[in-house]
Amino acid sequence: MYAVIRVGTSQERVTEGQVVRVDLRAEEVGTSVEFQPVLLVDGDQVVAGPALKGATVTAKIIGGEKGPKIRALTYKAKAIQRRRWGHRQHYSTVEITKISAKA
Repeated sequence: MYAVIRVGTSQERVTEGQVVRVDLRAEEVGTSVEFQPVLLVDGDQVVAGPALKGATVTAKIIGGEKGPKIRALTYKAKAIQRRRWGHRQHYSTVEITKISAKA
């Protein structure tokens, strides 16, 4: 059985026991969180849309990590205008503990 869940602005395909990197969550490490599935597949049966009411995907936050450092430089020629900037995205690492078709 696997499910497709919505995490922030993206979607992830998950199974029980899988460790997934998702957008940063405000919850503490060790707490349990629930995601609403967009699609649920159990063998040959595919459930989507209004039939998913009550279905949940439970996960446990096991830590956090950082993405790659992105560095960029903007400048305007002949104007002596330069700006260097960088960004590093933070993520939460979650382990999928249970996929439930009904609440």
